[in-house]
Amino acid sequence: MPLALEVAVQDAAGVRVAREIGARRVELTQALALGGLTPSPATLELAVEAAAHGGPEVHVLVRPRAGGFHYDAEEIATAVRDVRWMLAHGATGVVIGAQAAGGELDADALVRLRDAARETSADAAVTLHRAIDATPDLVAGLDVALALGLTRVLTSGGASAARDGVDMLRALVADAAGRIEVMAGSGVTAVNAAEIAATGVDALHFSAKRTVAASGSVRMGSAADDGGGHEVTDLAEALAVRAALGL
Repeated sequence: MPLALEVAVQDAAGVRVAREIGARRVELTQALALGGLTPSPATLELAVEAAAHGGPEVHVLVRPRAGGFHYDAEEIATAVRDVRWMLAHGATGVVIGAQAAGGELDADALVRLRDAARETSADAAVTLHRAIDATPDLVAGLDVALALGLTRVLTSGGASAARDGVDMLRALVADAAGRIEVMAGSGVTAVNAAEIAATGVDALHFSAKRTVAASGSVRMGSAADDGGGHEVTDLAEALAVRAALGL
């Protein structure tokens, strides 16, 4: 299969950008500045409408809160319900992840989330997200995903940015041996996309985002460092990534 492109988007406008560059999938989320959180029902509905009639598949990030991936029982229960709702309302797949107390993947939680997905839609794609990059042994994490029958793994190779994790990405591709898809993401731009793709990964995941500034100096939350601003998917940046890959 040729290299697949997946664009992380936050709205229907982002889906339209992904459609224009011929991306195979979008990961629909909100709050990308926090690493992404579960999007709203209306966001999904509008994204599905924008992707209709030959557009990209819509895969929804199910992440109940910012921070790490050690979830309590109520947070897992929330994620399970979100998985079911998103797939019942037009999503093609879901993107999930959870860690156990020791830092390894929480296989029990992943089983619950996987089962919720496949019980709702038998052919739903289930992607393990970058929770794997926070684990002490990425190859072991990949093997867990493989044993659970997940569709793919999104990873930066254990680094903050995929460009710095290329050696591990190659190791994961070798371990996967075509049995599960390996998708590289985090910090993928036109400058480094070809280098990351050369690791042999099945897909590249990128946001192609730019920041829209806002005026004002009133902080709107404890994580804010100014009076506003938000990120949008930029068509020119997305086209540049595609061109860098020769697609």
